Amino acid sequence: MLRGLLDRPLASYYLLLSSAGLLLTIGLVMVFSATMVESYEATGNAFAVILQQVIWAVVGLVCFWVAQRLPARTYRAVSRPLLVVAILLGLFLVVMSMTQDENDSSGIATDNLWIHIGPVQFQPAEVAKFALLLWAADSLVRLGPRIASWRDLAIPMFPIAGLLMIIIGYADLGTMLIIVAMFIGLLWASGVPLRILGVLFGTALVGSVLLIAFEGYRMERIISFSRPEDFADTWGYQAIQGYYAIADGGWFGLGLGESRQKWEWLPNGHNDFIFALIAEELGVVGCLVILALFGVLVYTGFRIARRSDDAFRSLVAAGVTIWIAGQAFINIGGVLGLIPMTGVPLPFISDGGTALVVVLAAVGMLAGFARAEPDAAQALRARNPSRLVRLLWAPLPPAPRSESDSESPSPTTRKK
Repeated sequence: MLRGLLDRPLASYYLLLSSAGLLLTIGLVMVFSATMVESYEATGNAFAVILQQVIWAVVGLVCFWVAQRLPARTYRAVSRPLLVVAILLGLFLVVMSMTQDENDSSGIATDNLWIHIGPVQFQPAEVAKFALLLWAADSLVRLGPRIASWRDLAIPMFPIAGLLMIIIGYADLGTMLIIVAMFIGLLWASGVPLRILGVLFGTALVGSVLLIAFEGYRMERIISFSRPEDFADTWGYQAIQGYYAIADGGWFGLGLGESRQKWEWLPNGHNDFIFALIAEELGVVGCLVILALFGVLVYTGFRIARRSDDAFRSLVAAGVTIWIAGQAFINIGGVLGLIPMTGVPLPFISDGGTALVVVLAAVGMLAGFARAEPDAAQALRARNPSRLVRLLWAPLPPAPRSESDSESPSPTTRKK
């Protein structure tokens, strides 16, 4: 029965919509549960924070709707301008963080991760993920068989990607690690030789060590990771409080909204450590549901990459999947004490506007690629939905390529 359902033409599309939609819904519920106490204390309104998150979710859904309507050629066309914007925003953040005057009244301010323009704030690192993904995939497709050549591959791809990673890593090591994983994953999916991937991995490892040594608080996290109980009042405080939340939850949790750690015990319980509050309120069962939904999403992303008949769509689908899977692993692994905490949000679930909007846009793009799978495209074109449906939801995908006019097989198919 399961195989029969997965063999349906639009299985990838519906799996993607259902898993992403459920994760988003759970995220909004848990953000409200995690923030209502502090929100009420700060503003007298328990709904103040969740209303902001709902607004960002609506913006993200609009971006999802737009993204699934755009053809692959549009993403290829905007990849270079978007990459330039991402690099400029990153440089602006770094320079402003070094030179910012606390008495500046221009309305533009920065901190380690954010750019504030009046009441609006956004995180350039999230834009950088999307930009590098599109640009790298487009560049790899243009290179074609020349990806086996170090010289053709390295210029200008490695210097530009390295510059972006250094800019992002200066302020946000966790996001840089996600970008590195996504970039190396794209190269692997396109068929780049393992010797080149090994050199890149070693370079990224050395760069990460240097960035950790450059900032003292990162070294503190590494030191406290192995024995947080020895630093329970300082560096390891957040980790210890997270463990308390997980332990209190047991198998079935204390109940939705019944967390004790959110009463000003667990720092960033609505963001970096929201998985600990899920464990406390919903227990092991709730955590397994979250992991299962991410598992479905990751399976679907790689399925779309494998079934695509276009090299660019295949690479981008693989890249988005590695991005979301890597970010979820880093967040959950840090909360559970499997790896050092790096402070990245849990996709779909953590509080945060920029991250939510960008990931929903990326999933919207993935949904458009799912509709363009050969079997899905044939089924949709055979249905011939009304003009109103195409206007309100999504246009018809392009007709599937025949064997004779296909430029090249998808990278993931070629590797298999």
